[in-house]
Amino acid sequence: MPKTLIILNPNADVGHAWRRIADLRPLAEEIAGSDLHWSGTVYPTHAAELAMQAAEQGFARVVAVGGDGTVHEVVNGLMRVPPEKRPVLGVVPLGSGNDFAYGVGLPSDPHEALPIALTAQPRTVDVMRVSDEHGREEFCDNTLGIGFDAIVTIRSHQLPVVRGFVMYLTAVLQTIALNHHPLHARLESDEAAWETDLLMLVVGNGPREGGGFLTTPDAKVDDGILHYVAIGGVSRPHMLQLVPKVMQGTHGGDPEVQMGALRRLHVETDRPMQIHLDGEIFAGFDSHVRQLDIEVIPQALAVAAPAPSS
Repeated sequence: MPKTLIILNPNADVGHAWRRIADLRPLAEEIAGSDLHWSGTVYPTHAAELAMQAAEQGFARVVAVGGDGTVHEVVNGLMRVPPEKRPVLGVVPLGSGNDFAYGVGLPSDPHEALPIALTAQPRTVDVMRVSDEHGREEFCDNTLGIGFDAIVTIRSHQLPVVRGFVMYLTAVLQTIALNHHPLHARLESDEAAWETDLLMLVVGNGPREGGGFLTTPDAKVDDGILHYVAIGGVSRPHMLQLVPKVMQGTHGGDPEVQMGALRRLHVETDRPMQIHLDGEIFAGFDSHVRQLDIEVIPQALAVAAPAPSS
């Protein structure tokens, strides 16, 4: 087997992942044997550093064991390596949302996902490049959110008692009650330019976020385009009505919801944005970001995942 590094985050799923990792280790070593190496993360951005080091050391495959935040960090490490030296990415979902794993068709059971991560033939997927007016650049593998759902993400990180989808739904209800303040935005894509009041903007490489919200239901991780959903300055009751529709991916029929596809997008707002990338906070409540550039990098990354269904 190729030389493989497993990067595991014992704090994923609000600290519950470490118990499940111990159960996975014998299976991983049975499959990969002496070609398998292990590293655990101990501080933010550590997974990105470990992924870069793995590439420099000649590892052919890097497996992220954790949630969407762990995958996000590993992807950012791999994307800073020249393409010809970039290892294959494997994913074993052990987080609260596991939305990237869903987007590439991986099973939710980590015992089923582990053999795929270690042995499957890779397929290529797209990645987003994101940059702000201050020169900061990051990569995003699944979804980027501005406004409402970024605040939901911030609030979900402050809810240690609940886990999984319930955690995100609780944060949604809190955000509707406490942070219902639309931005005024100017947007310019490769297709059009427009101005609008904006409560929420999501740009999706994959279809789902928050463990069960199909915000960009038509998005596919390997089609070379991004999908977006923009919700205007709707009332609180209207937003409550939209929540179950977003869970089902049927919100596109609402007159206050705009959806479409693009390859690049420039966003400018009248006040600082709150932004998340793959559930990780890019700009929080202390944000100074008023301009954001987003673009797709087609077929940027090889991922060990099932072949896409036709």
